[in-house]
Amino acid sequence: MTGTVKAQPQSRATPRPFQSGRRWLLFVHQLPSTASNLRVRTWRRLQQLGALPVKQAVYVLPDTPSAREDFEWLKTEIKSAGGDATVFAADNVDSWSDDALVEEFRRARQEAYATLARDIEQVLGRLAATRRPRGTRAPALGRLVEVFRERLSAIEHIDFFGSAGRDRVTTVLQQLQHKALATHRPAEPSRTAGSADPRDYGNRLWVTRPRPGVDRMASAWLIKRFVDPNGRFAFVADRESVPHDGVPFDMFGVEFSHQGEGCTFETLCAVFAIQEPAVARIAGIVHDLDLKDGRFGAQEAPTVGTVIEGMQLSISKDDELLDRGMALFESLYRAFEQSARSTGPRPVARSRTGAPTRRAKDATRRRRTD
Repeated sequence: MTGTVKAQPQSRATPRPFQSGRRWLLFVHQLPSTASNLRVRTWRRLQQLGALPVKQAVYVLPDTPSAREDFEWLKTEIKSAGGDATVFAADNVDSWSDDALVEEFRRARQEAYATLARDIEQVLGRLAATRRPRGTRAPALGRLVEVFRERLSAIEHIDFFGSAGRDRVTTVLQQLQHKALATHRPAEPSRTAGSADPRDYGNRLWVTRPRPGVDRMASAWLIKRFVDPNGRFAFVADRESVPHDGVPFDMFGVEFSHQGEGCTFETLCAVFAIQEPAVARIAGIVHDLDLKDGRFGAQEAPTVGTVIEGMQLSISKDDELLDRGMALFESLYRAFEQSARSTGPRPVARSRTGAPTRRAKDATRRRRTD
């Protein structure tokens, strides 16, 4: 999700606390012997969920509401195809101790991290052995970085007990990101803070990648709220597919994307000089969730992240997902505005150049009177 490539912080994976006697969720299924496609789909889905096989046709996950929902959906699919499945909770799993199950989950995720790290290292090795003119492979590298980042995110999502190996992945992924930066020629020169005028961006088509997450949702909300109220949104795989009249954002190699150590939302705030206190609080949440470096220590971030994750799991259409995400950030904005009125002003997040511009002050003054 980068215009200059996002550098992931190298944080250590912290094992999650686990209490002996915790309940486990078991999924037992039986498939029709002739349903080969269903067998493959079921196996892939169980892999995606991070379920651990404990015996033939029996899988286990930590007992959580999301795991129960996932198993129930899979059970419904299997039964509708003529198979059978059962979901139930248990305090223990046959001959497995709690500690043994936890270690088996960690081992499985550690292997996944190791495989991903090797794949990234192979790309780095090929790059080291290849000499090409500067700028010839930046878009391809950017897409590859996105693929690897999505794989890392998928593993992290099912790393229930903080497995070892994540640090190695983030290290080599950061190296690949730096390679992409070194070969990248921006489509346009980067703007300085406060240099873009919303009046130049009215009634535009704003284009980003499919399956929006926190940064794209928040950025789209910011665009509609402060830059282009009549703006429309579309989704494409990469910047080469952006329509000629489209304004790309949160994509590799475009102007409105990650810059330096900031996410796309922060870039938009800076270049359009949007410095309201309520927006600054949202910026902290988006940064902490997107870059995962805890820079702002936003207390609301975990809850917002959980809500967005639920949206992504339950909404299949990208436009609907984006609309729901924008509605979430509009609600946060209104709540933070009300809080600011009740408790007094909070410090305004400064742009990369320091003091707010006159246009930013005027815009803030106007909006406070709305």
